[in-house]
Amino acid sequence: MFKDLKAQIQHIKESDPAANSIFEILFLYPSIHAIGFYRLAHVLYKIKLKFLARMISQLARFLTGIEIHPGAQIGIGLFIDHGMGVVIGETAIIKDYVKLYHNVTLGGVKATLGKRHPTIEDHVVIGTGAKVLGNITVGKHARIGANAVVLKDVPEHCTAVGIPARLVCETNQDWIAK
Repeated sequence: MFKDLKAQIQHIKESDPAANSIFEILFLYPSIHAIGFYRLAHVLYKIKLKFLARMISQLARFLTGIEIHPGAQIGIGLFIDHGMGVVIGETAIIKDYVKLYHNVTLGGVKATLGKRHPTIEDHVVIGTGAKVLGNITVGKHARIGANAVVLKDVPEHCTAVGIPARLVCETNQDWIAK
């Protein structure tokens, strides 16, 4: 848990020029609080205390505006910048050092059992208001533009923009986010 907290703080410091100190990040960034609640809820969810896990996730949602289902799988270093309105579904998988902006939804498209939410690979940036829906994969170092609606896989190092999203793949990799 402390490894993740350290990775989160480092990712925030590198990604947000408004982050002035570790103290400020720990106390004033809702991303830190939401993910801390999620980590506790996820442990409870894994040991089949699902009602209690969901109660904790709903408390976190009330306090932070960020809704993370306790069944989701989240790696280290997740940064949810201006987190209000973020929704992460039960079967979503988020790998390491991902950055989400406000009003992002990682949701499902069918009310079925099994994997129904996206997998987000390492170092992905998802812009404000984007909706990434269904059992799809967003590849490493990909970007999702603001308000995009993504319903298909996004390859590594590509950007998805628009409604429905279309791909813009660059050969120059200088723009890749940390």
